[in-house]
Amino acid sequence: MSALLKNREFVLVAVFALLTAILYFIPTEFEHRVAENAERCRAEVVSVDNSDIDQFGMVKTGPQIVTMKVLDGRFKGQVFTGTNELLGQMDKDKFFVPGDEALAVVTYDVKGKPMYAVPQDHYRIDLELTMLLLFSFLLLVFGGWTGAKALFSFMFTALVLWKLLVPALLEGVDPVWITLGVVAGLCAVIIFMVAGLNRKGVVAFLGSFLGVFTSCLLAIYFTGELHLHGAVMPFAETLLYSGFGHLDLTRIYIAAVFLACSGAVMDLAMDVAASMDEVVRANPQISHMQALASGIRVGRAVVGTMTTTLLLAYSGGFITLLMAFMAQGVPLINTFNFVYVSAEILKTLVGSFGLVTVAPFTAVAGAFVFIRKNK
Repeated sequence: MSALLKNREFVLVAVFALLTAILYFIPTEFEHRVAENAERCRAEVVSVDNSDIDQFGMVKTGPQIVTMKVLDGRFKGQVFTGTNELLGQMDKDKFFVPGDEALAVVTYDVKGKPMYAVPQDHYRIDLELTMLLLFSFLLLVFGGWTGAKALFSFMFTALVLWKLLVPALLEGVDPVWITLGVVAGLCAVIIFMVAGLNRKGVVAFLGSFLGVFTSCLLAIYFTGELHLHGAVMPFAETLLYSGFGHLDLTRIYIAAVFLACSGAVMDLAMDVAASMDEVVRANPQISHMQALASGIRVGRAVVGTMTTTLLLAYSGGFITLLMAFMAQGVPLINTFNFVYVSAEILKTLVGSFGLVTVAPFTAVAGAFVFIRKNK
């Protein structure tokens, strides 16, 4: 029986590994928006000319002339001079010094002859890949086979979001329904990948999906009642001005609310399901009500720290906003009534609602699934 379960588990991992590979090579139909006569490459900044830059306090404006040597690609070894335009926006501007590595965009004509180059930003890809490889290595070393399954689910989730969810949202598919479907699929993949195709996985999936669905309903209701809109999200207006004026930003915001808390919901559901599974294994004669009570007690112990986790995660995203309000002496009633703060409060509380409800949902599901199968 154990060998059969292991073989079934291995087949499941192999299937999702194949799906992950397929997703990686699937085009999103938005690649054509990128100019075909442009080469993106890594370049070393050789020298800069800052003579035309004006500085007002900490803000710099004007053109920075950057001379750079291409380090890879078809123009490797060639030296180009490009302009880095400083707009006086500290969150968007980048300032180069000799020795920096830049992501350069070299534009060429139909004959392949380079015309001009632009230093787009500092080059960060190598370091990002190093962090990803280090994370994968540690996950495999400490997690073993379970870590390998978690790594597959991590990669699969990232590709599903980028290759399926984001293009569907751009094409105008209803954000709430498509996101709910994607989250349901991801819950199934992640939970069954980690827990296996067994009763524990079924209970964790039922509890997590019901918790996410509850968060979805609450997000729909309270977003309307609080008169919030999707323009509070970063780059929302930029998206509208880029030719996607048909998008419903408010529905996208609602989808983002329950998508953001789905990971914590799955985590809590798995904790409750795994604990109930151990309780039933240790006491096969346990009743439905006793199993339910055990699941509720486990949920109570975990849900407190999980809701605090959401609060800290969301607070970290807008801590500078709170600092700005406090520095200006803005009253608390104005602060919490501000649309950006209200949007984050909704995210935190709706996500916490989902966490609070997922524990009893999982406990009820476990009381029936575990005990019925046991008898």
